[in-house]
Amino acid sequence: MDWKNTFSPLNINADDVLPELMLTHLASWGTIQIVGNDAKSYLQGQVTCNVVSLEAQQMTFGAHCDAKGKVWSVFRIFHHNGGYAMFQPLSAIEAELRELKKYAIFSKAELTHCSDITLGLMGAQAQSWIDSHTQTQGDVRSIEGGTAVKIDSQRWLLLVNSEQAVELVNTIEATKVDESLWTRFEIEQAYPVVTQAEQNEHIPQAVNVQALNGISFNKGCYTGQETVARAKYRGINKRAMYIVKGNIESPLEDVVQLERSVGENWRSAGQLMIHYTFADNTTIGLVVLPNNLEEDTELRLTSQPNTRWTIEALPYSLSDDQ
Repeated sequence: MDWKNTFSPLNINADDVLPELMLTHLASWGTIQIVGNDAKSYLQGQVTCNVVSLEAQQMTFGAHCDAKGKVWSVFRIFHHNGGYAMFQPLSAIEAELRELKKYAIFSKAELTHCSDITLGLMGAQAQSWIDSHTQTQGDVRSIEGGTAVKIDSQRWLLLVNSEQAVELVNTIEATKVDESLWTRFEIEQAYPVVTQAEQNEHIPQAVNVQALNGISFNKGCYTGQETVARAKYRGINKRAMYIVKGNIESPLEDVVQLERSVGENWRSAGQLMIHYTFADNTTIGLVVLPNNLEEDTELRLTSQPNTRWTIEALPYSLSDDQ
């Protein structure tokens, strides 16, 4: 049996108790790998985060922008296999890699779409499992066949070669679930997920990268820095990413548009970046909205006008004091 077919949906509601240890194949995620003598300095001049100060046991969010400050990619970056890995949605990688490589010809840095497998370890016992299979401490650790990266208190990313992926899937005593549960946790943590559909649409602050310590404002020049700096120091950014929640009447399509109430009328609000539906048809998602909306603004699905959605509290502050 193909190991990729061993993961099944977990039909749950928001308050249901989850299995203590779960494993998923993150088929819609991938990584760009950067190696070479100039890998650190090259990335430092391309992305919003401070690569120079990134320790071997650390992971950080970051963004890569075009010259106008619009985001090609929001990623998690960490040390991997003698270089760096940038973990991000798979659909964003083609354009992101093309743009990121534009000036690499002048540097001793090789950028490739990494062939390693992305697995997600989740649950209350995820930390214990990692501790028993690694020899070091920190949020980034060497593991057999690759690297383990702490995502949050109940999630670890495992970036491993194909042989180790097969070994893990076949031997681990964990519930095998499909990757939609990983999506749920990304939404609940309000971590930006910039897929191909969202590329070149937003500046980093519009998807809350600054709130996740993914922007260094004192590291020096990088592509799009002028726009990012103006958004902080002149207050030009008028948008932010929010968690939204509501009901659905039928399964959602890939592209989901929201409307917001304006008096007795409805106006276009934005497109869901990602979404997750519970067993009771309650759905949560991430969307970029004007950052001056009232908290009680009523929303609905454009394609399902009888639905009602609300803006939920974020798990972090959007204060721009970093």
